[in-house]
Amino acid sequence: MDTKPKILLAEDDEHLSHLIKDELEDEGYSVTLCADGQSAIDVFDKNKFDLCLLDIMMPVKDGFSVAKKIRQQSDVIPIIFISTRALIDDKIEGYSRGADDYIVKPFNMRELLLKLDVFLRRTRKLFSEVKSEFTIGKIFFSHTDLKFESPDGVLKLKQKEADLLQFLCMHPNKILKRDEILLAVWGKDDYFLGRSMDVFMSKLRKYLKADPQVVLETIHGLGYRFSVPA
Repeated sequence: MDTKPKILLAEDDEHLSHLIKDELEDEGYSVTLCADGQSAIDVFDKNKFDLCLLDIMMPVKDGFSVAKKIRQQSDVIPIIFISTRALIDDKIEGYSRGADDYIVKPFNMRELLLKLDVFLRRTRKLFSEVKSEFTIGKIFFSHTDLKFESPDGVLKLKQKEADLLQFLCMHPNKILKRDEILLAVWGKDDYFLGRSMDVFMSKLRKYLKADPQVVLETIHGLGYRFSVPA
């Protein structure tokens, strides 16, 4: 298994992006490079990353839009903006959009590397305290790898599907209230997120049919119960 920290780098300046990518790879990081915001969103949706480096002014979708999408799926993955926009109002907007840090171009590469190390150490400590692999009946699930193995085969889950299933696996055979799940997985409770959660639950229920002993029940008026074999 590749244990290199995985970085999503979204930067449309070709020279700078390759300079950063080469430097990070020399330091042992695995870097996925995207030249526009929409590509970054598409790549993030299908892969697992440890940290995101985002330019703000990019084609198709800007860095703020990318950060918004990332935050809809994860509250903990570090986001660092790298931008020529140096006004305090720009920085405030960056932090309000979900950034953990904001670096103004041009910047010192050593400073960037130190910041990456700090954020990744924090998240490693956080995730080391949370179980990431589960065997449920005939099903094996790895949150880290987004892998779902069952008698029907192997699936690559989306990040939010994996986050939701992880929460369910950590609370088996217990009635979980809707607002409790929304707050734990999405970070807030509102109507539209509730509808989104129902869609994800339906998808998980379809995957879980591979083992009839594993049942994701809807408890009307309350929430859900993830029933698993003892």
